[in-house]
Amino acid sequence: MNWQQLKQHYFITFWKPVPAVIAAGILATYYFGITGTFWAVTGEFTRWGGHILQGFGVHAEQWTYFKLVQLEGSPLTRIDGMMIIGMFGGCFAAALWANNVKLRMPHSNIRIVQALAGGIIAGFGARLAMGCNLAAFFTGIPQFSLHAWFFAIATALGSWFGARFTLLPLFRPRVKLQKVSSASALTQKPDQARRRFRVGMLVFIGMLGWGLLTAINQPKLGLAMLFGVGFGLLIERAQICFTSAFRDLWITGRGQMAKAIVLGMAVSAIGIFSYVQMGATPKIMWAGPNAVIGGLLFGFGIVLAGGCETGWMYRAVEGQIHYWWVGLGNIIGSTLLALTWDDLAPTLVNDWDKINLLKTFGPYGGLLVTYLLLLVALILIVAQEKRFFRRQSRAVSTPVTETV
Repeated sequence: MNWQQLKQHYFITFWKPVPAVIAAGILATYYFGITGTFWAVTGEFTRWGGHILQGFGVHAEQWTYFKLVQLEGSPLTRIDGMMIIGMFGGCFAAALWANNVKLRMPHSNIRIVQALAGGIIAGFGARLAMGCNLAAFFTGIPQFSLHAWFFAIATALGSWFGARFTLLPLFRPRVKLQKVSSASALTQKPDQARRRFRVGMLVFIGMLGWGLLTAINQPKLGLAMLFGVGFGLLIERAQICFTSAFRDLWITGRGQMAKAIVLGMAVSAIGIFSYVQMGATPKIMWAGPNAVIGGLLFGFGIVLAGGCETGWMYRAVEGQIHYWWVGLGNIIGSTLLALTWDDLAPTLVNDWDKINLLKTFGPYGGLLVTYLLLLVALILIVAQEKRFFRRQSRAVSTPVTETV
């Protein structure tokens, strides 16, 4: 394989989702083992909202929720902050490699409303459940926290309602027909693609250099950035989006991304289990109504917005303005949750237990229960695929009768 073939295959062509999500699961496992934390983003976005409030003179650091998520320092001094900066850098480099960066405006104003409102709802729900599609789902389930299963089931249900809601005529953009004299010629800009590929390489090398230099004096911060770059490359090149994983099951019947996510969690779980047996502490959260209500809101919100916490990040750096609004909504929603936490926590959170499946069923029992539940999830995804296409087949084959 020569350089051009290598470049086309690994840097420009989109990666297959199954191996990419499995790779993300493996990377998330090592991230947990090395840094002592887990792959998550909305907690840091909430801190960004706190810093914005501080900029306006609000003492957000005195709020209970910001004490809980530790509003200290800046993104440059926090593991989560450096990881997310790395993710944005990795996404941007990958998008430049494929010449996939272009400012694209939303097709209609209703899309902006959807993006902002959906982002706010998803951000609020994610932080109510103490995690998003990552911390409370993709990396939450391999951490053996029961709350992650509550969140996952509720998210699936919320996404079903979201899919039905977004199919309403209100959200269907009007199609404008335009008369033309001939078809537009397809244009390619090979010089632009080559320039952007080089810029992408410079961004990639720059992020690696930043991470390595930081690691000399602050190893965990530097490594967090390097892990973030890896996460960013994976989600952009494979277009990993948890919104599509849920939404596509209900609207198109496609379960490829959903099955890839289950496999990624299965691979991650055994790695997390190994680290826990060596003394690492998994992140266990409250298995209470907050996980269920948060999951419902999150599932509905991500489908309304059209993107989850990972989806909006890589699409935003690709130049899709719609997802800038989704990201802004996420920060607003998570900050609103911080504002209302003291009113919600006594009923929905504090009185409920943090249940670790490894402690409830024993180390190997908890691992077995986790894999059995993942198997059930995979079976349900396959069943939904078959059910959807069976119904589609019946609809096509059913003759239409006329009434007089």
